[in-house]
Amino acid sequence: MTLIPHTTSLRGSRFEVQIKIKFLREGAFDVQNVITIPHAKLLRKLGSLTSEQMVEVEDVLLFWLGFEETDPEEDEE
Repeated sequence: MTLIPHTTSLRGSRFEVQIKIKFLREGAFDVQNVITIPHAKLLRKLGSLTSEQMVEVEDVLLFWLGFEETDPEEDEE
């Protein structure tokens, strides 16, 4: 399973996606640290992102990977 980790140690990077989610402490998803872990390591499901929240994370991930030419944060301005 491939995951994008959630961190509470923010660095202010444009590759951190801050989304308020009730089942996680305040923080951000760090798309620069995509990891793969075996299913056996997952203990329990905490919750799910909405499709709109997933799009936010995917947009920044695609920008970091070079598939998008414009920074998603600049599009919001």
